[in-house]
Parts: sequence; structure tokens; C-alpha cells
Amino acid sequence: MNVVSTGRMIALRDSEPVNGRVVWVPGKSLWISGMTLVAVIGAPMTFSVDALVIFIVLTALTICLGHSVGMHRLLIHRSFEAPLWLERILVTFGVLVGMAGPFGMIYAHDIRDWAQRQQACHDLFAHRRPFLQDAFWQMHCVVALDHPPRFIIEDRVAQDRFYRFLEVTWMLQQAPLALVLFVFGGISWVIWGVAVRVSVSLTGHWLVGHFAHRGGEQGWRVDGVAVQGYNLPRFGLVTFGEAYHGNHHAFPESARLGIEDGQIDLGWWFIRLLSRLGLASAIKLPSNTRKRAGLRRIAAGPEGLTGQRKACPVLRGLLR
Repeated sequence: MNVVSTGRMIALRDSEPVNGRVVWVPGKSLWISGMTLVAVIGAPMTFSVDALVIFIVLTALTICLGHSVGMHRLLIHRSFEAPLWLERILVTFGVLVGMAGPFGMIYAHDIRDWAQRQQACHDLFAHRRPFLQDAFWQMHCVVALDHPPRFIIEDRVAQDRFYRFLEVTWMLQQAPLALVLFVFGGISWVIWGVAVRVSVSLTGHWLVGHFAHRGGEQGWRVDGVAVQGYNLPRFGLVTFGEAYHGNHHAFPESARLGIEDGQIDLGWWFIRLLSRLGLASAIKLPSNTRKRAGLRRIAAGPEGLTGQRKACPVLRGLLR
């Protein structure tokens, strides 16, 4: 197999992403199961309009500002630069999503990304298994590769004491938030602002990953890799741009995920706001980043661009 190192994954001589076993991770499984159980039982009993508003606002803050902008586009891909104090705030919001600490998030993303870029990979990385099996694998298990690559986080992040603290306390980060919610809104705010939000966020994250790797709209294709990415345009708004996964596979370093005309990307809008405030710089876009090997444009069709959608100005130079 032609193994290529990507980012923080350093492929050793025998590294390969196909052979391995899926193992249950008790802490991860009990965490999401507990949050989901509390949400299913407690949400109907404590519903109120104000609790729903708290859920919506906190979900937007943690998923959009935290996960999409802070964790994914900034910490993982370095799609733009921001002051360290702002980066830490955004990453903290990302930790509050409840998936993992900063190091865990980087590893989970990078091992999947590395595997998908090879000529073949394990079914877990590709979301190939049936719906319910994939749900169990993705949210309760990991794949232990027989010959994994070496994972190295850059010193700037690995030696950051604040990130190291978040990594060992990421589950406990819900406690201060829960206390504030209880003081101002009682148990209903705690259930909707923590348990419902975390369970919906984690399940939603898996759903987007599941469908965005199985089929859909695709404006770009990367030849010679195990897994393709697809856009889910109907969910672009509620995922703050993360559903444009085909675009992300094509231009992984881009701070803008909604790169076609009509694709709403609230995460990108927030980055543009930061830029206007002088808090974001060195912003990476498809026009100023290195083109992926094997990348090609796909014409409109059943698996291509829908309707009359055209490339936005940031892409037109690439198509000439």
C-alpha cells in the first residue's frame, strides 16, 4: 500500500489503516449513554420554553464557535490565526460539546483523515457498515489498528498547560456550566443545557459523518483515496457549515466550508467577523492553499452539483 503521512500522523514502514479490531471504550460509551438516558427521561418532564432557548443558544455557541470554528478550523487545521486567549476560549467551548478533550479531538480527527486518504481503510473510518452498527462503532468504540501510524502533536499545543488541563478534565467541564444553569434556571436548565445538548450534539455529529461519507452532492472528487466526502446542503445551516463535507475533503485547510454559491456557512461568517475586528488573520481559502493530489471538479449531475449552482468567486480562479 502507498502510505502517505498527513499532518500529525507519521506513517512508519508497516503502517496501514485496514487491519485492526473494533474495541468498546467503556468511558466513552458510558458517558454518551448516561447523557442520552438523562435526556430521554428528563427532557419531557422538564420542558419549558426558556429551557429550550437555553438548549438552542448553548448548542449554537458550543457547536459553531467551539467545535466548528475553535476545534476543527482553528486547532486542528490551522485555517486561520487568532490570539491565544481567543483560541483558548473557542477551544473551551469546543470541549463543552462533550466529545473529548483537545488532544483527543485532534487524534480522532487525524487518524480518520489519514486512513481515508489511503487507497483502502477500515470500515469504521469509512462509515461503511449499516446505520445502527455504524452508530455503535462511532459513538461507543474505536478501531485498534494492528500497525498504526505515529501520532505527534505540535509542541505549541502539546505543551500548553491550559490544553493539558482541559484534556484530563474534559468531562468535568460540564460541572461549572451545570452549576450556573441550576442557579439561574433550576434542574430544567441543567437537563436541557447539558444532557440534552450533549446527547444531541454527539448524535448529530455522528449522523453528519455517517451520511457525508456515503453519498450526496459532490462538486469535487479526490481520486486514489479510500473515502470520498459529500455535501449535505439541507443541513448546512443547522451544522454551521460542517455538512459541506465534500468541500472539506477537497480543500481541508480552507477556513470556508460553504464554498459554492448559496451554501450558508455560519462558521465562516463568524471568522469573517473576527477578521474585521482584527482577531483573525492568515485566513486560508481554496485560492491560497496547496491543491490536493487527485482533486478534480465534477460536472453537475446526480452526484454532482444540484440545480444551477456555480462556484463562488473564491473558486473561479481554480476552474480556469
